[in-house]
Amino acid sequence: MRKIQRVIKSAQAHEGAGFVVNRPFPVAGLCGIDPFLLIDELGPVQYGPGEAKGAPDHPHRGFETISYILEGGVFHEDSDGSSTELLKGDMQWMTAGRGVVHSELPLPSLMKNGGLFHAVQIWINLPKKKKMIEPNYQNIRAEQIPILRPDEGVTIKLLSGKIFGAEGPVKNQMPILYAHLILSPGQTWSTSEIPNGWTTLAYVLSGNGTVSNSELLSRTDLVQLEESTGEIQFRNSSKTEEFGVLLLSGEPLQEPIERMGPFVMNTKRELEQAYDDYLAGRMGAIQGKRPR
Repeated sequence: MRKIQRVIKSAQAHEGAGFVVNRPFPVAGLCGIDPFLLIDELGPVQYGPGEAKGAPDHPHRGFETISYILEGGVFHEDSDGSSTELLKGDMQWMTAGRGVVHSELPLPSLMKNGGLFHAVQIWINLPKKKKMIEPNYQNIRAEQIPILRPDEGVTIKLLSGKIFGAEGPVKNQMPILYAHLILSPGQTWSTSEIPNGWTTLAYVLSGNGTVSNSELLSRTDLVQLEESTGEIQFRNSSKTEEFGVLLLSGEPLQEPIERMGPFVMNTKRELEQAYDDYLAGRMGAIQGKRPR
């Protein structure tokens, strides 16, 4: 069995216009876990009328942002002129590349009337040779995401990568496995399909359970597993509640990182250039198509 390396307890942080996220990293003492740069979980939160907040216009360069909507919805628009609504179960895989300005705001109906909202955003680093590629968006609808049921009481939503002969809908810049596991009460499931040497993380979305040889895990806990061979075991310790886990795995880049705010580059000079380009308007500006 592949053993765990550590368990990371999430901290709370404020993002965007002031909403609260659960964040295992980056935090003081832990910048990232190569190639993953950030994990933020917003909610689940029940908003009242006028309470919902989002992330107004802001830039990115040098990495990818993945937004997975579990409840509610988001209106996304960017400086390349594209806009879309992301609804429950949808995912957006945004490759910022050389730079883009975008905004992520609650749907107007959610802003006006309130309601339940829950989403996860993950940042993934790009290798040096791809940091300045053209920006790209993959808006994946819920019905496009394969749902696997390898055992009774086990559901896998395959957002990216390959497992059990199935393949997620994302065209990756680098191989990334991203799956949402849901185990019924009392269920245990194991997999040995994660490649040796890959960084492998498991983030608890709901319920209580264990991952391999971990102690009992609760919501917002993050497990980092050893980079070795062997099965990874997931066990739901509850008799009444589902155990929901986000499984992430990717090959480490092992490249130098310079990061500040919305930019992640390889050198300080590249980081300075990113700020210069943004301030000079070379990443563009949002024209404003948000529905009212």
